[in-house]
Parts: sequence; C-alpha cells; structure tokens
Amino acid sequence: MIRAKSISLLVFLLFYFTHSVAQDYKKEKVEIEKLLNQAASDFNDAHYDKALESTKQALINSFGISDDSYIAQSYNTLGVIYNECSDTKKAIEFYDKALFYAKRVNNNKLYNWIYGNLGSVYYFNEIDVNKGINYYKKALYYALKVKDTAQIEFTKINLASAYFSIDKFDEGNQQVKDIRDGILANGSEEAKMSMNLLMGIYTTNINQKAVAENYYFTAQQIAKDNQFDSFLINIYENLVHHYEHFNQTQKAIEFKAKLDSLNKVVYSEEKLDKLQKAAVQIELDEYKNQLERIEQVNQKHKKSIQESKLIVILFIVILIILLLLLLTLYKNIKLREQANIELKRANEELVLAKEAAEEASQLKSQFVSTITHELRTPLYGVIGITNIILDEHKELGNSPHLKSLKFSAKYLLSLVNDILQINKIEEKRIVLESLIFNLTDEITLIKNSVEYIADKNNDVFSVEIDTAIPEFLIGDKLRLSQILMNLVSNALKFTKNGEVSISADLKKVEGKMYFIEFKIKDTGIGIAKEDQEKIFDKFVQIERKEEDYQGTGLGLSIVSSLVKLFNSEIHLESQENAGATFSFTIGFEFDEDKSKEIINNIEVDLSTSHLYNILVVEDNKINQVVTKKIIQSSNMSCTIVDDGYAALVALERESFDLILMDINMPLINGFDTTRKIREKGITIPVIALTAFDKQEVAEQAISAGMNDVMVKPFEPSKLFHVIHNQIKNKENAG
Repeated sequence: MIRAKSISLLVFLLFYFTHSVAQDYKKEKVEIEKLLNQAASDFNDAHYDKALESTKQALINSFGISDDSYIAQSYNTLGVIYNECSDTKKAIEFYDKALFYAKRVNNNKLYNWIYGNLGSVYYFNEIDVNKGINYYKKALYYALKVKDTAQIEFTKINLASAYFSIDKFDEGNQQVKDIRDGILANGSEEAKMSMNLLMGIYTTNINQKAVAENYYFTAQQIAKDNQFDSFLINIYENLVHHYEHFNQTQKAIEFKAKLDSLNKVVYSEEKLDKLQKAAVQIELDEYKNQLERIEQVNQKHKKSIQESKLIVILFIVILIILLLLLLTLYKNIKLREQANIELKRANEELVLAKEAAEEASQLKSQFVSTITHELRTPLYGVIGITNIILDEHKELGNSPHLKSLKFSAKYLLSLVNDILQINKIEEKRIVLESLIFNLTDEITLIKNSVEYIADKNNDVFSVEIDTAIPEFLIGDKLRLSQILMNLVSNALKFTKNGEVSISADLKKVEGKMYFIEFKIKDTGIGIAKEDQEKIFDKFVQIERKEEDYQGTGLGLSIVSSLVKLFNSEIHLESQENAGATFSFTIGFEFDEDKSKEIINNIEVDLSTSHLYNILVVEDNKINQVVTKKIIQSSNMSCTIVDDGYAALVALERESFDLILMDINMPLINGFDTTRKIREKGITIPVIALTAFDKQEVAEQAISAGMNDVMVKPFEPSKLFHVIHNQIKNKENAG
C-alpha cells in the first residue's frame, strides 16, 4: 500500500493555546496551556517521551480544576503520541476519552482535531481505511464550520492520502486540486512537505517517474531542513515503493536501509517501553483523581448528614401528621381515582374518534381533489371538441345533438364545481375578497346566462334594482354571483309557464356599509312545509310528483354556507303549488374615493393584437387538439410537445413568447419542468394548465417559477387575456 503519512492535528495547539493565554485566564489554566504547548513542540522534534511527560502533567492539572475542554485536549495529545508510536489500541482509547469530554463543551474546533486524529489511526495503521475516511469527512465538516483555512487544507490532505492508499486516485486528486497550488506557493513547511509527498505518490501511480522523484526529493529536503524525522520515515517508505514500482531494485534497497536506520533512532525500544509504562501510570493517575473526587463527595455527605439530624426529626413529626391526614382523605382519593379512570377511558374514546374523523376528512379531501381533477380533464376535451366541431361546421350550429352534448358537459362541469365548492366551505378554505363591482352589471350577466332556461320553460324573468343603491360597491362579487345564480337557476327549473324575479332593495346604511336585501321569487311548484327545514342540507332533493327534476342536491347547501360567510342568513317563504321566495341581506362597502381610485387604476388595453408563438406542453392527445385549436383561432401560432424533456429541447431550438404547461405528466411533471427551465436562465412566462383547483396548486406553482394558473376547462377569452397580460408584463420588465 502506497500512502502518505497523515498529519496529526497537534501542531495547531501552538496557535490555539497561545491565543488562550492572551485572555485573562487563571494561573492553573496558564500552566496547563504551557505544558500542552511544550508537548506539541517536543512531539514535532520526535521527543515523544518528553511530550508524554508534559501531556501527562497537563491531564492531571486539568482534572484538578475540572475543566472538560483541557481534559479533552490532553487526551487528544496523548492519542497523537501513542498513534505516532504505533500503539493504536491506546491511541483509540485516548481519542474516545477526548471525544467524551469534548461533547460536554460542544467545541467545533475540538471535534475537528479529534475526528481528524481518529481518521489517522484507522487509516494509517491499516485498521479500517474506509472508517478512517468517514472520520476525516467529519473532521472536514467541523473545519468548514469554523472556517479555519489551515485545518481545511490539512484535513483534505489526509483525505487525499487515505483515498490514494486504496487506489482511489481520482477521489484523492479531487480533494487536493483546489488547494495544491496555494499550499505549494504559500503553505507552511509541513503542508508543503505533505503536498509534495502526495503529488509524488500520485505521479508514481500514473508512471511519471522523473516528476514523482522531483516531488519526493523536495519533500525529503523540507523534512530534513525542519527535522521532521517521523515524516522523513514516511518519505523513505514511499521512495522504496516508488523504485520497486519501476523495478529499480538497487535504489529500493538503498532507501530501505535509510528507512531502517532512521526507525531505530526515532522508535527505539527504550522509548516505546517508556510510553507503555507512562500509559499505565496515566490510568493509575485517572483512578487516583476519581478516588479523590469520591472522597471529597463523601466528606460533604457526612457533614450534610450531621447538620440535618434536626431536620430529620422535624420531618418525622410532620410525616406522622400527614399520615393522619392521608387516612382521613383515603376514601375521597379512591373515589377520585375511579372518576379519573372513567374520564381517562372517555378521553381515549374521544381521541380515537377525533383521529378517525380527521383521517376520514383527509381521505375525503383527497378523494374530492382527485375526482374533480379526473373529471375536469375529459370535460375539457368534450367541451373543446364540441366548440371545434361548431367552428369548423357552421351548418351544425343549430344541431340539437351538439347543443345537448355541450349542455350535458357544462352540466357535469357544474356538478364537479359544486362538489369542490362544498368541500372548500366545509374545510373553511374560502376567504371573502374585497373587489369593486357594479351590482346591475352582475345581475344582468346572471340574467343573460340563464335566459335559455326561462325560454325553455316559457317563464317571464324580471329584475328590479333599487335606484338608491350606489353604482359601485366593494365586496366579494364572485360569491354573491354564485348565490344568485344557484337560487335563480333553481327557481327557473321548478317554474313552468310562470314568473321568476330578482329584486335588490337598500334596507339601511351604517357608515360606509350599505345593507341590501335580495329576493328571488318564483310562481313554481313551491315547497311543502315539512320539507322546508331540510332543503338546505347537502345532497337533499325533495321528491316531486309530476316530473323528475335532476340535480346534485348541493345548490341550496352551497347558498346557505356562502350566505353565512357574509354574516347573514337565508329565509324561505313557500307553500306547495304556490311558488317560493328566498331572501337574504348582505352589507357591502361604498367608498366613492376608493372606487374612483380603483377605476382609474384599471388598465385599458388599446394595443392591437399580436402574433405570439406559444409552446404547449401537454401529454393528453385530445387536450392537445383542443388547446391548439383555441390558440390558432386567435391567429397565434403554437408548438405541441408531449412531456417536459421535449419542452426543454424545443426551447433550445426555437424562440417562444409564452409556455402553457400541464402539471400532471409522465416522466417529469410541470413543476419540475418549470424549475429546469428557470435553472437555464429562461424567463419566458409559464402558465400552468391544470384540472386541479387553483388554490391547491397555486403556492407550489409560484415556488416552481410559474407566472399564473389556468383551471381547465376555461373560456378562450380568459386564456387570451392572461396570455396577453403575461407577455406584456415580461416586455415591460425587460
């Protein structure tokens, strides 16, 4: 095994302790630091017996003042000395003790030294090289944590040496390539020597004989100039391996002789014997210190016992009194215990019921989210394909079959939206918005949307709005529209050859709040008295005698919940076969100044239409056709790709103005695809096209780098508006 000698983290003690002396430490600590500094100096001069004596005394003094930091440093130094003299068992014992005391003070610098030295024990002594590498990595972690450049360099040198020893030269070279030039130019003598030795080993391995010898001899000269005898031994070992590698037997024998001679001087039997005896003495000193501590504790205990005799007597008297009281309270305690047992049992049952309810709620939410997504995806295709057929075949514009198909798809979409809406309300995920709106416009829009139902049922549909109501109000117009739409469509559905009306009357004004009463009245079949209390429950449909009125039974439940969000309640007046009137009152804010400001800030797009090039990332073939047709109908061009990886390729080959990105795709989803696009520095706007609810994916979409979310199915006009705004925002930002 060709290897470089590991650099023990003992030489750094000189700087650390010198800095410590600069502080206002007590005399005992100053003495310990001097002893450890002397040990470091003797170690570097290969006077291991002297280094051992100084360290031993430092350990005794550290135990004397109970300083865990100095105890850890002393044990670490002992481990370095014994490792250098090949007593690995003792070295590991001392390092483990050092680590034990280092954890008490949680010092990152100590962790760096000790883990580095443990790595050297396992690697350099060929106990377990991989384990040694793991220890070196821990040491490097703490070196980086304390931002100590010198220790980072030495730890990387040791890591490289360990990798070289198991023929992982690429991994080893990776550790030194960033620090090699700096060390060879400006590093310490020891660092330069170690780096030259490592480069010698590396170039030997790649058969650069002359280059390797130049590195070895440079390392040798540094070791001789600085009397690094133990490192010189290692250099001779690697020179022997070098010449054996190139079959220069005579040269190998020459350096083997130098190696044996130097080993006899540095590691003499007399020195090793002294080390063994010293190790035994250190253990005896540890036991002695422990016994002294125990004796001191015993003395304190004896004194404490003598002083507490009177307290014990008083305690006995009080105890007797307490026992009498306990006998009196015994029956009450037993009764309480029984009550507690029953309460505990009841609490356990409640906890189980709560957990079951939470699990059921979570499963329900997941089911609702999944089923709405799975239904919206094909509905997007059905509605889109229907529109394509109507656009391409104008002669089918009055086809009852196509109209029925489109109506059925929209009805199914309405059903999906109702399920999702009621789920949101139950989970309290709806927060009312404050937007400016024109009440007359909103009600007119609703009237136009359901006019076909009135025509179908031959109903007269009328609207009455109090002229005292301000033109512009501030509130959640979307939720109000949902309430009115549900009630009006319900009234029209159950009214044939009759009348349906919407009225809005100003009831009162409190400050800036205008309270408006809404009434939806019909002359339809009405609702029986016994059914009126349950019609607002979910999935409830009152049985009708004459006709089969289909529906989800969710509309009125949604209405009731949304009205409650406005801090109001809905009222019903009805008689069977005499029509029904639903009424509720909601307060909206009117602020003329705020309304003017909002209106003035509304951007009016006066620009002409542009020809944009759109990239559509969609795996569903039907949805590809629908989306492409919608885009091309507005004179924009588009390119379709099936997955995220294809999108990345398309972006390299062609320039696009905007990307429409599906979220659920095989191979790589829309979020990850967008992240990869942004990592490439591409700032093209990305709009997510998804069948999931917008609130479920909005946060994840924004964090992935997307600009907006469109929920399928959608109105083409809304898509064009979003595309135009995003591209315009991109141009303004650029």
